[in-house]
Amino acid sequence: MSSPETPRGPVDSSRIPRYAGPATFARLPRLDEVGRADIAVVGVPFDSGVSHRPGARFGGNAIREASRLLRPYNPAQDASPFALAQVADGGDIAVNPFNINEAVETVEAAADDLLGTGARLMTLGGDHTIALPLLRSVAKKHGPVALLHFDAHLDTWDTYFGAEYTHGTPFRRAVEEGILDTSALSHVGIRGPLYGKQDLTDDEKMGFGIVTSADVYRRGADEVADQLRQRIGDRPLYISIDIDCLDPAHAPGTGTPEAGGMTSRELLEILRGLASCNLVSADVVEVAPAYDHAEITSVAASHTAYELTTIMSRQIAEARAQ
Repeated sequence: MSSPETPRGPVDSSRIPRYAGPATFARLPRLDEVGRADIAVVGVPFDSGVSHRPGARFGGNAIREASRLLRPYNPAQDASPFALAQVADGGDIAVNPFNINEAVETVEAAADDLLGTGARLMTLGGDHTIALPLLRSVAKKHGPVALLHFDAHLDTWDTYFGAEYTHGTPFRRAVEEGILDTSALSHVGIRGPLYGKQDLTDDEKMGFGIVTSADVYRRGADEVADQLRQRIGDRPLYISIDIDCLDPAHAPGTGTPEAGGMTSRELLEILRGLASCNLVSADVVEVAPAYDHAEITSVAASHTAYELTTIMSRQIAEARAQ
């Protein structure tokens, strides 16, 4: 087992070709190879909660394949995330594709186990239904958490076809369950048609602020990141990223694309601007490789997960140095 001082990093791509060997995230060791991890990268191959195009159950492995090109040093954050902390691929949480309630319970139990080891989670979806059990688990450890939700859609609707647990409802359920700090909630990247103005009214009552994709375009990534930092403060923060926050030109491989989204550059710059926030866990969801072209979406998702992992690694290293 690696000690916290000597994390085991990725396979050396100058000696073993990137396209060879198992596709763990960023070619990192598996969790069972290192015994413990400061950050566990886990997949949740589940898409039974979608309202339109399925296929996100294959998203996690598509992101892992695309992550073969990631390198150990992140110049944008001036950090070597896999040397600062032990990051390992924990494989997939296998869930029942025919029973959403059971799947939600399975994800929550698995997240409880992983967080109980002291690890933070970098989860690769799967559809957005999985955010609810992940938030439940994180809240057990940290109390109600701040939430930054990057998405084209609000995901605070009540039900679909009478179902409470879907990819369009996780954050309404999370507010109802009291697991979010309602003084520090924001959507980023929102755009497109709604069912009615009441959607926005309900969302505001839950405590959400909204940064639209047009806001990002007009104000720029730095100003948006500064606004988000001020809203979050030093609260424990969970970041949930639906890849459809990006414009379909930057992420065609997703289930519910909307025109007029952020660029991948804008998303990455906003995340880098959040490096000082207390990020306790994160997810990237809704990558559906069947609709992708030239791995555009999965590459964007792998870099997004890389930036989030770097933020958490830096914070872990800084805490140990104190």
